[in-house]
Amino acid sequence: MKIAYLDCFSGVSGDMFVGSLVDAGLKIEELQKILSGLNLDGYKIWTTKEERNSIHGTKFNVSIQNNDNKSRHLKDITTLLYKSNLPPPIIEKSIHIFKRLAAVEGKIHNVSPNDIHFHEVGAVDSIIDIVASVAGVYLLNIEKMLASKIALGSGIIDSAHGKIPVPVPATMEFLKEIPIYQTNQNAELVTPTGAALITSLCSSFGPIPPMFIQSIGYGVGDRILDSRPNLLRVLIGNDKGNEGLEIVLVLESNLDDISPELLAYLMEKLFDAGAIDVNFTHIQMKKNRPGIKIEVIARPEDKDLLTTIIFKESTALGIRFNYIERKILKRQIIAVKSPWGDIKVKKIIGDDKKPEFVPEYEECRKIARENGLALKEVYAWVSSLSYKERLEN
Repeated sequence: MKIAYLDCFSGVSGDMFVGSLVDAGLKIEELQKILSGLNLDGYKIWTTKEERNSIHGTKFNVSIQNNDNKSRHLKDITTLLYKSNLPPPIIEKSIHIFKRLAAVEGKIHNVSPNDIHFHEVGAVDSIIDIVASVAGVYLLNIEKMLASKIALGSGIIDSAHGKIPVPVPATMEFLKEIPIYQTNQNAELVTPTGAALITSLCSSFGPIPPMFIQSIGYGVGDRILDSRPNLLRVLIGNDKGNEGLEIVLVLESNLDDISPELLAYLMEKLFDAGAIDVNFTHIQMKKNRPGIKIEVIARPEDKDLLTTIIFKESTALGIRFNYIERKILKRQIIAVKSPWGDIKVKKIIGDDKKPEFVPEYEECRKIARENGLALKEVYAWVSSLSYKERLEN
């Protein structure tokens, strides 16, 4: 899975979001081409290379050529998007973000979301920031986004509604239940657009996830800050490396007070929730008590779900976890013709690039029962396919 991690040590804004993606490999020409489907005139986008504290990154720029800074209603923006020639996933995600913005602004100003006049985010440059961010994630084929804790500034700024505190109310609404921390920077580090984007596109917030990094980008912000470089860093990579390497999560817990019936049910629940493997090992625990070690191998993104299941369905009071690498061989389930009709087998490609055919128990069991055969006969026939394939090639 292709993943991206946003390191928000100086907050986040819409232009920084897009700039970080361009710096990490997004082609500005591809972005310009896809944004042309928005059918919105009077703007120009381009990028420049700039540095903050001797770190060079990409600044995403939008200029308005016909002074279109008017406010718009939610209906105006959704109509614009629905009438566009953008790919459907970009349209739907962009509308979702604008609807969230309208809901937040409506709550703050005590009016219906449909009656909200988008001031700053209704202008062409803000529309482009949001749609370009969504389009950038789409063009880079990023399947999952995560982010760090969010750095916040402080102070008072001018807005269309007068002077308001930093972080501004809309930003704070978006950051509910998101890990944040206050810096000593007297400036707006997180804009409402940035907060809406990051909370709409990112699925979790915390440390850098297990990943194989393929590219790194820095999106440059407008200001020169006192206490930190005004940059948004993005790490783009994969949870699988070269030659079949991937990172998996291992969960463990030692128990001396659980019944076998509960263990059997726990295993079912863990597999149903997506665990790759579950095993129980007999161990000797303190006070000479025999016990069971639960070990679960899973995908990193399933950590919270699986730990919740273990706590709920067992007597565990604590769970150890770590991330390890594993190497897997390429495999696929294929149907082959057999003396008993089509049968599904597992085809594995080893390091020598030669195929090996492995029996699937349930499939072979079905063939054996239906044809009055010994299971080992069906297994032997499937295994012979490997020899035949190698002879033919």
